[in-house]
Amino acid sequence: MSDSLRYRIPLRSRTAIGICFSLLSIAITPADASPIQAAFSRINPDLSSEQQLDAQIGRRLFRRPWISAPASTQTVDGLGPLYNARACIHCHPHNGRGRIPATQEKPLSLVMRLRQPANKPDPKYGYQLQPFAIAGHQSEGYIAISYENIPVQFDDGAQINLRKPSYRINGLSYGPLNPQTEYSPRLAPALIAPGMLASIPASEIEIQADPQDNNGDGVSGEVSWVWSREQQQKIPGRFGHKAEIATLSEQVQHAFTMDMGLSTPLFPQHAGDCTQAQELCLSAPHGDSPQYDNLEIHQPLVNLIAHYLRHLTPPLPRQPDDPDVLAGKTLFTQIGCASCHRPSWRLGGQSIQPYTDLLLHDMGEGLSDGNAEWRTAPLWGIGLTEQVNGNTYYLHDGRALSLMEAILWHGGEAQPQRDAVLALDATQRDQLIRFIQSL
Repeated sequence: MSDSLRYRIPLRSRTAIGICFSLLSIAITPADASPIQAAFSRINPDLSSEQQLDAQIGRRLFRRPWISAPASTQTVDGLGPLYNARACIHCHPHNGRGRIPATQEKPLSLVMRLRQPANKPDPKYGYQLQPFAIAGHQSEGYIAISYENIPVQFDDGAQINLRKPSYRINGLSYGPLNPQTEYSPRLAPALIAPGMLASIPASEIEIQADPQDNNGDGVSGEVSWVWSREQQQKIPGRFGHKAEIATLSEQVQHAFTMDMGLSTPLFPQHAGDCTQAQELCLSAPHGDSPQYDNLEIHQPLVNLIAHYLRHLTPPLPRQPDDPDVLAGKTLFTQIGCASCHRPSWRLGGQSIQPYTDLLLHDMGEGLSDGNAEWRTAPLWGIGLTEQVNGNTYYLHDGRALSLMEAILWHGGEAQPQRDAVLALDATQRDQLIRFIQSL
């Protein structure tokens, strides 16, 4: 979709909506983030005034909590009945990564995907566990996590512990999971300039794929071909830990439906992920409105949020000329990390540095959830994780508490790079981490 929204809202209406959202957010959002916390939330300053207004309204929608139906204001109701979060910002605080709760509290930003053979849902619980419910309904259950420390030794004798997670689902309200159901935890990723990733030409992603490793470098990245409901054809997936989502609009709509139980143009079921085994959920009041195309999130609202996300800008690298950062950059390339974490792409006359090839790679049994292939995670902004979100939970499930732990969980195609890192001395390890933190 171009910068011009496919479904325009008249300027007067957009302004009124923006004022309403601004007033509403005074009561429901925290004080403005500090400059460092806003590092992932900056909107492209070169937009026209009209585009800036659309982006600001999209930001308000992204931050706004939803409530159950019926409500006096139809544009805010329809939550659930079962859900993971009440607002986009709850899973992506300051547009950053989610967190793993230190106690047994229900996690907001760690979801549990449920999957049967042929990618079918669990017959009772659907595609995703819903740990929260509106009044009068029972949540599905909650995730419990325990960790085993696995010591790993560097060649110079230094040691580090890796946390191996074990997951349980407790308090299941609708009976046991189907015996064939497997589950996979997913921590909400940072939303750093997703519009730039969406703008990388599909042909460029395809060119670098080498599924048979014909060049013999040990790296066999594959394009994640997924069916786009929006374009009605298979195209390269870009979003999600397994690149399972095709476009930015589809990512927005998928999150609204799966995480909040809200109906959208591409996912019009008003009960979200509820199944036939959850009759009360299916029969609950909903927020579908005739004036909004019988949906809870109609196309103009989707467009506004996608517009906001599309025009987020990435943070600039920090201290790129520092000698240790430069030494770490050389090591990053020499070790072979750049084979998957491709440093840069050209978008017209602009160069971007997301450090990802957007391909799927076999990451080894240690990271497998039944399938060891994961999309190469973008690295830009990763050094600001702690400052933006106050935590450092890395990888798809937040198991790694440091960048070095995340590196040492790499296996499969990245096993040679992992082994090369183990062979580095302490100074070289520090330089490598300094470089990654500078991105």
